[in-house]
Amino acid sequence: MGVCHLTVRQAGPYSLAMSSSFGQQFRITTWGESHGGGVGVVIDGCPPGLVIDEDEIQADLDRRRPGASPLTSQRNEPDRIRILSGVFEGKSLGTPICMMVENKDARAKDYEPFKHLYRPSHADYTYDAKFGIRNWMGGGRASARETIGRVAAGAVARKLLRDAWGIEIVAYVTKVHEIEVEIDPDTVTAEGVRGSEVCCPDHEAGRRMVDLIKKVRKEGDSVGGVLCCVARGVPPGFGAPVFDKLEADLARAMLSIPATKGFEIGSGFAGTDLKGSEHNDLFESRDGKIRTKTNRSGGIQGGISNGENITMRIAFKPTATIAKKQATVTDKGEPAEIAPKGRHDPCVLPRAVPIVEAMTALVLADHHLRQRAIRD
Repeated sequence: MGVCHLTVRQAGPYSLAMSSSFGQQFRITTWGESHGGGVGVVIDGCPPGLVIDEDEIQADLDRRRPGASPLTSQRNEPDRIRILSGVFEGKSLGTPICMMVENKDARAKDYEPFKHLYRPSHADYTYDAKFGIRNWMGGGRASARETIGRVAAGAVARKLLRDAWGIEIVAYVTKVHEIEVEIDPDTVTAEGVRGSEVCCPDHEAGRRMVDLIKKVRKEGDSVGGVLCCVARGVPPGFGAPVFDKLEADLARAMLSIPATKGFEIGSGFAGTDLKGSEHNDLFESRDGKIRTKTNRSGGIQGGISNGENITMRIAFKPTATIAKKQATVTDKGEPAEIAPKGRHDPCVLPRAVPIVEAMTALVLADHHLRQRAIRD
């Protein structure tokens, strides 16, 4: 009788194929692929008794939803949220909250011509290099459709922050390709942002951005740009002084969003043009509180929030999928050409606004619970 020899690789601390979790005390795990049965999220750590309004969650998902504007992908997904667990009579139970959205308009056949082609600037090649297998229908886990779970969880985190501290988070577009405007983060409003098709509170500049995006779409091309985000009402004390710096967690959160390529907080790279005497935020007593006269630190000093507005800038690359013919190779390394004719965003920025807000809320909610554990 023959003997079957089975080789077993010993599991180690880094043997997990993929991590899809984020956060410590307020922790989320997203799941699903862009062309599978659906996508969703599990929230661990949400305190009991928080009022969960499904309509509020849906409102944020509608802002992220494809097909809602001529500027976005025409994939027609209703993205209706279903809460499967953790909520009873409109309030959180303190148990895991599971939410899902079904994929209704997945068209796997659109991707069959590219089954063995590596799409330029996509994760096709790197997925194969890491896992030796990939879901070639869309981007799989690398697809922006994965962010549905983030936005749904972010809506819950935003409610927690609003109830606990009155924290307000507003993201907005300040640059599309070469069109750029300066917006005051202290006065920008959510209403002003949502009144613009491209989510730019300067509506005149926003109209020019819209015209540019429409022109680029007709050319079969794409453009990138910059999003800004402000969190107002964050109390001093969120964060930590070493590896869990608040800005480090925010940077990780933002750079985990598909298509991001850069992150700045406060003065960012522009601060390198200043001397210390020009850059320092001087302290003063104002209305009985310790405040800073300026906010070049972006609301965070030494990795810990100081009570000023937290201000960030996030750079997004041009959408990788374009209709123009491009050179590539097959998964066997053979030369090939590719010209996708499917649905894609000519500019991801308008749909990225609620995603940036969600990731900001998730980081701040996590740090709120961590700080509460220290001081309570």
